[in-house]
Amino acid sequence: MPNSHRLQLDKYLQLQTIRYAMKEINDNPNFLPNITLGFQIYDSCRVLQKELEGALWMITGRDKAIPNYQCQKRNNLAAFIGFSTSTFSILMAHILSIIRYPQEVESTIYDALLYIKLEISLYHSRPDVCGMRWLKKSEEISLKKARQRQKIKLTYPLDEISNYSFQHKRISHVSTSSLLSDRTQFPFFLRTAPSDAFQSKGLAQLMLHFQWTLVGMIADSNDYGYQGIQGVRKAFIRSGACVEFLEYVQNNRPDRNFPRIIQAIKKSKAKTIIIFASDVDIILMFEEFLRHNITGKLWVASEGWATSNLILVDRYSKVLAGTIGFTYSREHVPGLLDFIENFNYSKVSQEIWDGMFWEDIVGCVFLDYSNMTFNREGPKRNCTMDENLEHFHISLNNVTNVGIIHNLYNAIYVIAKAMHDLSSCRPGEGPFRNGSCSDILDIKPWQVLHYMKKVRVKLSSGRDLFFDENGDPPPIYDIVNWQVDPDGLMAQITVGTYNSTAPDGAALTINTSSIQWPLGSEKVPISLCNESCPPGFRKASVPGEPSCCNKCVACSQGEISNETDATFCCKCPWNRWPSEEKDQCLLKPIEFLSYEETLGITLASTSVTSSFVPIAILGLLICHKTTPIVRANNYSISCLLLICLSLCFLSSLGFIGYPQVQKCLLRQVAFAMVFALCVSCILAKTILVMIAFRATKPNSDLRRWASPQASYLVISMGSIIQFIICTIWLLISPPFPEFNTKAKTGVIVIECNEGSSLVFWFTLGYLCFLGLISCLVAFLARQLPDSFNEAKFITFSMLAFLTVWVSYIPASLSTSGKYTVAMEIFAIMSSTWAIICCLFFPKCYIILFHPHVNSRKHLLGKRIMRKLN
Repeated sequence: MPNSHRLQLDKYLQLQTIRYAMKEINDNPNFLPNITLGFQIYDSCRVLQKELEGALWMITGRDKAIPNYQCQKRNNLAAFIGFSTSTFSILMAHILSIIRYPQEVESTIYDALLYIKLEISLYHSRPDVCGMRWLKKSEEISLKKARQRQKIKLTYPLDEISNYSFQHKRISHVSTSSLLSDRTQFPFFLRTAPSDAFQSKGLAQLMLHFQWTLVGMIADSNDYGYQGIQGVRKAFIRSGACVEFLEYVQNNRPDRNFPRIIQAIKKSKAKTIIIFASDVDIILMFEEFLRHNITGKLWVASEGWATSNLILVDRYSKVLAGTIGFTYSREHVPGLLDFIENFNYSKVSQEIWDGMFWEDIVGCVFLDYSNMTFNREGPKRNCTMDENLEHFHISLNNVTNVGIIHNLYNAIYVIAKAMHDLSSCRPGEGPFRNGSCSDILDIKPWQVLHYMKKVRVKLSSGRDLFFDENGDPPPIYDIVNWQVDPDGLMAQITVGTYNSTAPDGAALTINTSSIQWPLGSEKVPISLCNESCPPGFRKASVPGEPSCCNKCVACSQGEISNETDATFCCKCPWNRWPSEEKDQCLLKPIEFLSYEETLGITLASTSVTSSFVPIAILGLLICHKTTPIVRANNYSISCLLLICLSLCFLSSLGFIGYPQVQKCLLRQVAFAMVFALCVSCILAKTILVMIAFRATKPNSDLRRWASPQASYLVISMGSIIQFIICTIWLLISPPFPEFNTKAKTGVIVIECNEGSSLVFWFTLGYLCFLGLISCLVAFLARQLPDSFNEAKFITFSMLAFLTVWVSYIPASLSTSGKYTVAMEIFAIMSSTWAIICCLFFPKCYIILFHPHVNSRKHLLGKRIMRKLN
């Protein structure tokens, strides 16, 4: 820890920045002519009560702080610059708003009294230690031009090394709390430092850029830390990531909550930890990290400590190497370096602040503090005439918070520019009532604020500084990386920028290859609860774990995920199916019984070939139509039956090929009608045999039913009933082609939907009914005395027919797709072959191989033998 009673280099350079800016403005004859700007310094010792006392003292203009009084006679107070912490700025903004003073915190402006004050406080190891009592009389530096001018003073409080920023009715260059953007509470507050709301959003984007979805968070237990870390947390969680722990550095506790923080870090799976705090509040925490050997973590810093030279020491390199943080845009004030290097340090004893700073640098006492109203522990020896300051060199390269210096410089110029615009007002063209202007020698705070809100200052980088409706400047940050050089020295290297006003996707710019990661790793650290879920899987929460600690679950059947860390799987379209890896949808194969495949060709060839068998038998019967075996079994019905059997074979062709509309409409109807005609013919033959043997008695009523007309009537009735059923089917619920995606997994089955399955099974049931009647009649006629009685063969053929179709029912229900169609074709051909084999093959066998049996002589011989017996 540095000496608690020393003025830091950064703070001293801020004082020099004010001197330089005031000199630059006052030496410019075109800027505020006949007006000289001045400033006063006040040390609040980073104590809130002192801040309040000092602000009231400056407004009063007396040695005492008298509320609601202003007793200055010559020098008017124009605005406040400060305070450096957001908490102080919030309080002072409320107070100053009552008397309508503009306030600038790191560019926040209080109400306009023609006075510019500057306040500088020393660094203290503890907030309640004040190294210097506040001065009875503030230092006043008047930079006079060649011409006599009316004095205007600027007040600036420089509070320790804190980068807070809550402001109201003033201009601030460091207070960054998002609360200060609320115009309803802080209408008089402006700032040249961006709001923490932008930084919080940027930090969250930085985390997501490197895919750090599980992080820890540490923050100050004050307005700056609480508001800032909550902004980061909300933006971070909104993107689907999660925070494993959030702890606060509690300065009001003896242990500052360090034991709990260290325990949370040790238990954490997160490799990345965000710290939203100021360096003075966390330096002791890093001491504890060293003591507990906490290494290997990547720290992400807010601007409160991202460029701190207080922590940038070699002893912390083991812990802090690789740190990434946000800081104000690191622009340099043009000409400031030359001003500092050419400053006449031989006259330091003339100014209190210079003397104090250089006494600490050289190690001897320049000034006599016996008449001063504050206590200070300085060097023990007095400086001699031989003391030489020329070899002591100050360079901005040694200053880490260049952004704060630039913000301070901008704050001064904002006030000066507003005063210049106010003094340039022409009567009748002014912004106030009736076009009036304000009097530069008697200005009101709210008048200065009016001009400050509209001010636009061109910066050295070429960009413009202005204030939005919330009093915030354009938010631009640099991204720095804490790197260790080969000599073991740490340095903060700029590796990127964040500009929240840039288009989407272009706000964050970072050179990953130039970043030095912790422990010398060349790869980006992984801060995840678990590995990413590859395509084909989805994330599922794990009970008892943080929301981003997920397990990978494979997508369900029919679903895919085509991106890493998908939160859900999507279903493929109806005509597509997931790939084997379930990372893309592939076109489903189309299935139908086609002529191009082996099964289709085989069935089609068998069907066509089989259709010639009944035709061949028909030809054989025609050639032997005069023989007893042909004439005994109703030659004409046999011919009709053989033609129907040939058509039965050919009807199966309607089930092969692409299911078109016409094919779906006709194939089942054709099959049903042909088979109904076929079975009706067999029934007619059977009934005719029964009638013939029952009508042998003279004058029998059955003789008139033994004519061929009766047989044709039976055939017609059996076919007409089936025709009526099929007609109703086609009219009410006709079959149609459809894409069946449920029959087989991953396959589109193109098939004919039968429309009404009830009617389909009814037509099939009717065929079975005809077959059953034929079988029963034939069974009753099997013992009739006839040499060529075919009732026995009809019985067998119908039994085979019924067996085939009864077996088809469970077989069709157990198959799907083209195999269901193939099963029906097989049933058609099997039942047809059953009729042919049982009914006609015995006759063909006799005709071809035993022609002597098929003769009248043999038939009469058998009858004589039967009579003799």
